[in-house]
Amino acid sequence: MGWHRELLIGFDLETTGTDPREARIVTGAVIEVRGGEPLGRREWLADPGVEIPADAVAVHGISNERAAGEGLPADRVADAIAEVLTDHWKAGVPVVAYNAAFDLTLLSAELRRHSLPSLRERLGGTDPAPVIDPYTIDRSVDRYRRGKRNLEAVCREYGVPLDAAHDATADALAAARLARAIAGRHPKVASLGPADLHRRQIEWYAEWAADFQSFLRRKGDATAVVDGTWPVRDPAEEPADERV
Repeated sequence: MGWHRELLIGFDLETTGTDPREARIVTGAVIEVRGGEPLGRREWLADPGVEIPADAVAVHGISNERAAGEGLPADRVADAIAEVLTDHWKAGVPVVAYNAAFDLTLLSAELRRHSLPSLRERLGGTDPAPVIDPYTIDRSVDRYRRGKRNLEAVCREYGVPLDAAHDATADALAAARLARAIAGRHPKVASLGPADLHRRQIEWYAEWAADFQSFLRRKGDATAVVDGTWPVRDPAEEPADERV
């Protein structure tokens, strides 16, 4: 049948900022999807423990007042999300996240910040897998398509509805549906098993990062460094070029 017709776990975070090592979780969603239809979901609202900047509030709509008044403590949210995701990975179910290197690195940074077990520790010393990242896959299989590659734009390209962008649940569902749509358009993606697809995405992301780094250096930024690690970067390392 192909992995895209089986159970997929959509995952998304809305946060306080764009640096995954410094930003905090505001909302999170994990949604079970089969055949493009949602089966069950978990949603979280966190009190991030820091002020949510106005530009972040403008994106996801969660005010500081609401987060402080209704949100769970940040450590409880990070721990709960990590437990749900690792339970699915232990069962061999793919987790779908659009631009997974951002969300999974941010989650890993939150776990480290609160002295909680890492994703790898929860998985008995193995890396989180399989992960399916429509952003990484689309950028590889349709490399020369012009236009933006954000979730909204790529959903339009594949005819996937996204009614409430930057709502964690809506984005998680759209990511799972988008993974399915990309596999439907590109048989070579559909034909790979989840483990093989995970390994290929590691290669594709590294290739893209190397190409982008070379581009930046040709354009005059001789010291540009683009991190090619996927799907989880070390939360303790200094960030590389934040233009990725």
